[in-house]
Amino acid sequence: MLKPIAILAISLAALGSAQAASEDAWAEFAAEVETACLTATAEALPGATATVDPFGSESYGLAIVSTDTTSIVCVFDKESKAVEIGGELPVMVMATE
Repeated sequence: MLKPIAILAISLAALGSAQAASEDAWAEFAAEVETACLTATAEALPGATATVDPFGSESYGLAIVSTDTTSIVCVFDKESKAVEIGGELPVMVMATE
């Protein structure tokens, strides 16, 4: 009886550490996308910030790099680490009542 309980305890401990490692890996991935996208858009959008989709798509990391007036869509290839950026898009602020 003690053996199944020990196996369960070890399995739960491993699951918890795997989840933490997975969270760390996603955070590292998001930081990599942010750095790559800010670097790729630095000339067009100095002082910009990046909003990164925390998981991206199956093949790509995705981010929107923005200043107060302009945004650029950034795509980061998960396999090759290549970055592609779109054109400059005006930021439109809508008044709310």
